[in-house]
Amino acid sequence: MAAETIISAASAIALFLMCAAFFLTALRVVRGPTLPDRIVALDMLVAIAIGFIAVIAIRTGFNLYIDIAIALGLVGFLATVAFARFVMHHGREPDEEEPVQQARRGRPAGKRRVRR
Repeated sequence: MAAETIISAASAIALFLMCAAFFLTALRVVRGPTLPDRIVALDMLVAIAIGFIAVIAIRTGFNLYIDIAIALGLVGFLATVAFARFVMHHGREPDEEEPVQQARRGRPAGKRRVRR
């Protein structure tokens, strides 16, 4: 077999698998039970998009796609950090406390006081 045939078959298989991963991850974004689950799924979507771009760059031989994939990776990282920061500061329920605050009050982390 020629090298072009192997690369063509491998890239077709890779694109098919990434399509399946993309749809499963998009399903997790829609159905994710919590906000952090959705954020991780969005980060995974960025990683899959980078994979798509890399495979297309290999298939076409156009190297500018690699630069686009790197830029998308940087933007995706910054978006994930921003979402994580949002969850840390605003994503809690009003009655939840941080474990550090609970420990300062003498209660073990993870246990809530029952109000009567």
